[in-house]
Amino acid sequence: MKEINLRAEDLQHKVIPIHMDANFFFERAVRSLDRYHYDKALKYFRKAVEYEPENPVNHCNMAGILSEMGDYEGSNAVLTNILEHVEPSMTECYFYMANNYANMDNFEEAERAIVTYLEQDTEGQFLEEAEEIIDLLEYELDRPAKLVRIKSREGMIEHDQARALMEEGKFAQAVEMLESIVQQSPDFLAARNNLALAYYYMGLFHRAKETIGQVLELEQGNLHGLCNLAIFYQHEGNTKALEHLLDTLSITVPFHQEHVFKLATTMGILGRHEEAYGHFRRLLKDEEVNEDPSLYHYTAVAAFNSARYMEAKRWWNYLLKMDPQSAIPKFYLAQLEQVLVHHKKYPKLSYQYHLPFEEQLKRWEQDEEGMSEEIKHNPLIRSSFFWALRYGDTGTKLQVIRALSWIADDEVKETLSAFLQEPDQEALLKEAAKQVLIEMGVAVPGDCIDAAAEVSVTSEQRPAVMRLPEWKGTWQGVVDQTLQHMDLSMERERKNNVQNLWTAFLGKLYPDTPLIRQPEGWSAALDYLTTKMHGGAVTYQEVAQRYGVSASTVSRYARRIHSVCSLKE
Repeated sequence: MKEINLRAEDLQHKVIPIHMDANFFFERAVRSLDRYHYDKALKYFRKAVEYEPENPVNHCNMAGILSEMGDYEGSNAVLTNILEHVEPSMTECYFYMANNYANMDNFEEAERAIVTYLEQDTEGQFLEEAEEIIDLLEYELDRPAKLVRIKSREGMIEHDQARALMEEGKFAQAVEMLESIVQQSPDFLAARNNLALAYYYMGLFHRAKETIGQVLELEQGNLHGLCNLAIFYQHEGNTKALEHLLDTLSITVPFHQEHVFKLATTMGILGRHEEAYGHFRRLLKDEEVNEDPSLYHYTAVAAFNSARYMEAKRWWNYLLKMDPQSAIPKFYLAQLEQVLVHHKKYPKLSYQYHLPFEEQLKRWEQDEEGMSEEIKHNPLIRSSFFWALRYGDTGTKLQVIRALSWIADDEVKETLSAFLQEPDQEALLKEAAKQVLIEMGVAVPGDCIDAAAEVSVTSEQRPAVMRLPEWKGTWQGVVDQTLQHMDLSMERERKNNVQNLWTAFLGKLYPDTPLIRQPEGWSAALDYLTTKMHGGAVTYQEVAQRYGVSASTVSRYARRIHSVCSLKE
């Protein structure tokens, strides 16, 4: 065999040089990890640290390997070195240390480390995992964690509180809190969106629209902002801008479930029920949220409003199976039957997850006049009141009986008269129904009148003033307004009667006194009743004009005072 002799200069051209740097050892370490060769991986990561001692990632990788190998103390020593000498801002090291301490059953130190992580970390990269560790530590230590704040969720707790205030109707308090959050965290767009809504509900429309403009300046495609803007366009009657924006929203297919829900509800509010139905259907396919009964109701409403009646029936039947005790699917299925069998026409349904009468009772607190008119002319709302009278609990039935007194038409007379004949109804409810019928001028059996009189006498046994531990300024305002409108030459006795009648009325109702939303109406009613008591000739219309309210308002309040105080006696 022939011997091959290579010269030194030839070898120089044949050998491929190896560049020993941190990347070289990092890649070798990763390859070793893939093969579960932890010893080799640790050796290579240590070499990477030698080449780049100022790179905290290399140190972190070395700590991770030590932890995988069960050397938790060694891992924590490396992590401590990173925080003290390499990169103090690398707050995730505290998270890794907490894991190591937990594996060592050193729960006190684990708590210290995880609390430090949550209080210092701004990104919240391991927020969910950290919350799981907190749960574990609370169980092991048998006490709550010593956690004061979560840096990455700064403003989130306050934001949730502000949303809760909005749901309670406390918009001024919500605005104060949201303005503070936005000032401290200008990029917190969810807070800005809710601030815009709070302004809107307070009637500060210009500020609401200005705030939405700020949201869209910061993030042009912010879906919540665009949806809120569409609602505002509808409010101000800007049809052209609204249609243009709706065209954009109608072809938007959001990914996150929160965005899908926002778009679905917005489309429903704006009358785009087909689009709303499509988005609600998407949510029903999401296993994370499709256990929520209200979602099936929203889907059914969108189907009903887009004339997909059999689909609506299907979703309400699903809801009935999920929540068989709820009156909501039963009510809407009964109304749907009226549409399918009797071809009865109903207006578009609300997307609220409750019976229609419940929403009307809430609105009554703000607008008795408008609400009573809506009840009279909306067949769905009327039927929901009669449904609640039959199937509601005692408190609901009492509210409904009171509400029916505002309608006071022939159908109400027939319904309440039939209610009195039902043997299973409570005596309290029958007494309330009798009183409404008496106010409406319906003759009830003599024993009923005696019973009502007995109630009045029982109330009369205690002086009204003694039942009022406080006297509110709004109550006095009603009296003052009445006296201002009365003739200055009017006899003192009649003026005293105004104060006495109002005091007696409030005293008999206390502590269930009415909210004084419309003081002019109450003042007009007092004027009308005291004039009649003194033999004066006056009509509801005359008094109504003097106080700037409607005749029906005067009539309703006067009948209420009359029934409580038993003026005929």
